[in-house]
Amino acid sequence: MRIALLTEGGYPYARGEAVVWCDRLLRGLGGHEFEVYALSRSARQENGRRCELPGNVTRLYTAALWGAAGGRGSAGARAGSSGSYGRRERRRFEECFGDLAAAVCGAGRRGGGAGADVPAGEDFADGLPADRFAAGLYGLAELARECGGGLRAALRSEPAVRILQSACRAPGTLRAVQSARVGDLLAVSERLERALRPLSLDWYGDREGGPADEDAEGLAGVDVCHAVGGGPAALAGLVAKRFFGTPLLVTEYGVRVREHYLASAADAVSPAAAGAAVRALLGSFQRQLAHEAYTQAQLITPGNTHARRWQEHCGAPRAKLRTVYPGMDAGPFAELGEEAGRPRTGPVHSRRADALVARAASADAAAAGSAVPSAATGRAAEDATLVWAGRIEPSKDLIGLLHAFDEVRRAVPGARLRIVTTAPARGSEAREYESRCRTLAAQLFPDEAPDSVAVGENPVSFEELGTPAVPAPADAYGAGCVVVLSSSAEGFPVTLIEAMFSGRATVSTDVGAVCEVIGGTGLVVPSRNPRALADSCVALLRDPERRERLGAAARARALELFTVEQNVAAFRAIYLELMSRWPVGGSPAGVSAGGDGGEPLPFARPPESHVPGRWAAGTAGAGGRSTGHALPGGRARAAFVPLALSAASARPALLTAAHAGADSRECEGR
Repeated sequence: MRIALLTEGGYPYARGEAVVWCDRLLRGLGGHEFEVYALSRSARQENGRRCELPGNVTRLYTAALWGAAGGRGSAGARAGSSGSYGRRERRRFEECFGDLAAAVCGAGRRGGGAGADVPAGEDFADGLPADRFAAGLYGLAELARECGGGLRAALRSEPAVRILQSACRAPGTLRAVQSARVGDLLAVSERLERALRPLSLDWYGDREGGPADEDAEGLAGVDVCHAVGGGPAALAGLVAKRFFGTPLLVTEYGVRVREHYLASAADAVSPAAAGAAVRALLGSFQRQLAHEAYTQAQLITPGNTHARRWQEHCGAPRAKLRTVYPGMDAGPFAELGEEAGRPRTGPVHSRRADALVARAASADAAAAGSAVPSAATGRAAEDATLVWAGRIEPSKDLIGLLHAFDEVRRAVPGARLRIVTTAPARGSEAREYESRCRTLAAQLFPDEAPDSVAVGENPVSFEELGTPAVPAPADAYGAGCVVVLSSSAEGFPVTLIEAMFSGRATVSTDVGAVCEVIGGTGLVVPSRNPRALADSCVALLRDPERRERLGAAARARALELFTVEQNVAAFRAIYLELMSRWPVGGSPAGVSAGGDGGEPLPFARPPESHVPGRWAAGTAGAGGRSTGHALPGGRARAAFVPLALSAASARPALLTAAHAGADSRECEGR
């Protein structure tokens, strides 16, 4: 099967869980051919190190969503994209962009009045904005396909700004956009041009051999388009479905609309923040684009129920939604998880307990007067240690965690808190927040020493993953008995799953997909409630048996739901289902029975069409026919289509044995 993977700001450019997930998916499905179509978000990303592509990736197409139109960073555009349109093309552009701008500004929303602000979930109730958005979007795509260059320049032209201004002033538009000024419109026009660049790319090609042209270049020759996200990456899949009838699959582990809203809320408080009109227009565009992608996709696979609710809020039909949890590698945590599952009897001899020997004596060891900490002392320190892991940023609410730990220390004097940063802070705001956290920790918890000659040590430590103290994530989780997640906003909690793989009990705040991931195998408290967080931590620190029970249950749940194997198996089945139920056709409706535009014909282009081998003419027997396409090296690419399904009448294959001229045994054999 030939699959196009459409990404934006992810694979194969950047690092992160989304990139790792894509790489694991491609390597796990080695029997399929993949083509990667990647959009980069910045020059740093474009020029940075890329992932090593597996052998089943046959082509890599790249383009940029940054830089000026026609300038550096705009690779992948059609030749002559800096040209201009003639009079007829300009008229077509103005009509199409006018429809798109009117939909983005909210014209035709249910509820009437110029000041009406209908919730996002009702924007598409009457279909008017969505219909105009789709008409404008596909009109621009057809214009770019037929006329080549000029679309990107036209999107930043003065007529485009005037059209956008008229749409903002029209009756019934969003209240926030009616106050848009020229500077706001110019900023929105620039962002729209970048977001719509996939319409002008040379990724699509032409299908010369009909619906089953397997030698076509680009998206014209693929069997399935798999878009990772409902943003600009899905645009290429929408165009491929429009022109070639290619089935579209949309996978979102972080919903693009939600990410945009969170970024807009964070930018709103900065001195250089965009105006309310700019944020409203861009937010409306993202919501309309996501709605169109969800509507046109054959299947949508959210990574959790939290993402699924966002997709439903943006208009995704429930019948198309299937939750597929992202797969993670449990191997690095296997040793720690098995060790946590064994009963603690007799002397303790574990690698991580021995590593704690070098640390300062705990409060219990100091009271006993031991001069040199032993492995058992290391285990005692581990049994009173909380671990937090992740990237330090305001949404992680580390300040609330530090105040909660202050309450924990009053109840459990020997408790410790290890804060392990998995990646450096990004941006000045995150670095400032980390500095505030370190300052608060120094103020709340002065250094402690067992006697007057020993060096003091703070019970709160800030450590970095990859350093000698914490070389791997398993070492971070193995250094404590309870893992804490204190976020005030969260998507899919990766560190929480790693803690579950490690067999550790967890205390988490009720945000994002936390409750879905935990599933009753950990303690969950309200967010921004340090007292509740502290009480739960104290309860687990004082009850070792409960910790072990919760840790074992958490590991069993993680191994059942969140492994790479279950994720790859789910997408293998989904790809085959897409090929069988929604075959590639010469039109958006696919190959239909009888050619009358009805339902797509099942298995009109089956998976066997890509199986290499030598196929002799007439070997299909009386029940079907075989066709072959020559491949390099003398091989043939065969396509087997049942005769009854390929007939114009599309009648069932098994009418009667007598009419078909076959005996009952032959019919049963089929």
